[in-house]
Parts: sequence; C-alpha cells; structure tokens
Amino acid sequence: MLYLHDVWVNWFEGEENGYNVCHFHEWRKEDGIELLDQVPLLYITEVLFNYIENDMHDLPKSLLDAIYKRAYVRKGHERSVLDYACVVTDGNDILAIDTIGYEIPIRKSRLIPRQEQLVFDMIQKTKPQAFRFDETNYQKEYHMLSMPPELVFGLTRRERQLKQLLMIGLDQLRTTNNLEELRYWLTEWDPKKYPFIRFMDEDKVWEALYNGVKEGWSIAHEELCSKLIRGQHFLEKMWEVENGEEQSISKQQ
Repeated sequence: MLYLHDVWVNWFEGEENGYNVCHFHEWRKEDGIELLDQVPLLYITEVLFNYIENDMHDLPKSLLDAIYKRAYVRKGHERSVLDYACVVTDGNDILAIDTIGYEIPIRKSRLIPRQEQLVFDMIQKTKPQAFRFDETNYQKEYHMLSMPPELVFGLTRRERQLKQLLMIGLDQLRTTNNLEELRYWLTEWDPKKYPFIRFMDEDKVWEALYNGVKEGWSIAHEELCSKLIRGQHFLEKMWEVENGEEQSISKQQ
C-alpha cells in the first residue's frame, strides 16, 4: 500500500458536493488545518471517486478494511490513530477523507499543490484498484439545497456559501407557500413583473422567482439574500461569517 506523510488537510464536514470542498487557493486563515502524520493513498476508479467526492453514502467494505487504523494525525506531540482515513485519487482529482469512525466520508479535504503533485508522481506506474460497490443502483440526486454544479460553476467560496444561504431562505419560502409572501419576494427580485404578479398563483410565482435567481450570482442576488434571511438569527450568523461583522444584516437596517 502507498502512504503519504506530513499531509496538511483542511476538513470540510458534512459536505456532500465536491464543489464545497475548497481547493487550497480558497483556504482561509481561520480554517482549522490539521497535519496527517501518515495516511494511505488509494488509486481508485473514476466512478468510485465521484461517488465519494459528491455524496455521503457508505464506503465499500473492502476499502474500509484496507485503510483500517492505517492513518495517524499529529497534534503537537500527540500522535493519534484514525479508524478510517485515506487519500483517494482517480488520476485526475484528489481528495482526503475521514469517516470519524463511521462508514461514510464525513470529512473531506483537498491537498496543497505540492502534495497533489506527489500523489500524481506516486501513482504513475500503478493501476486503479477495484473496490466493489453497487454502482448500478447509484445515481446522484441534486435539488435546491444540493445544487447541481452548473449553478455554482465559477463562483468564489464566499459566493457559493451565500448562494446556499439564499437557497435555504427560498426553501423556507416554498415550504410556507404563502401567496402574498411569494408575490412580495418576486416583486423585490423583479419589480418590472409587478403588473403581472398579482394575476399569478403560487406555482407560477414560485417558478418565476426560482428560475430568476438560480443562475449565477450578482449584487441583486446578494441584496435579496440579505433581506430574505433578516430576523433569522442562525442564517444571519452565517451571513456575517461570509461578510464580516461590519456588513451584518442588523447594520444594513
């Protein structure tokens, strides 16, 4: 088995989509970076890599058995064993994972560029290992709170996070499904539609609002997001993390 040593990781926890597991150039000073003293390296198929990178399902048992207690994390002078942690690659992309004792990839991280190059060098003369899993019945499902990659393609880490926040606000709006409220927010988003909005039912208003905001990211998206989540403490806190205290929603009022 191949091993990497002294691997810096920046864990993103509970992220089912690979686009939210930030590459090194998007790491922040306040992120909690860890040092893996030793970690197994697995060269796997592209299908399995996509399954691991873009979902939160059980890992193949044969893969779990292969990496069991073979990774170590170092904190200061302490060296602790991790039950199931490894670095996987399909020859194109690379991902570090840690199940924190479960059987699904709870934590995911990219590597720093120097270590990515080392991975590619190490697998040059090897072939992908086959770990069996039920790929025939597997299909990745996207929805409003787990957006398809094309809706976040080209956005920065901050923009992706704010767009996720906007989608949470919209999901709450759709769940409530109050016609007047829906009409209000569509008017906020697209005032030019006002003459027609009052003749639309819930479904038509919702369709116009969602289809209007789902593409890209702009100042208009940002303004709608800030207004939509106002008064919801948890969502406001998430907003402040991305924008800094000086741009907090309470100070915009």
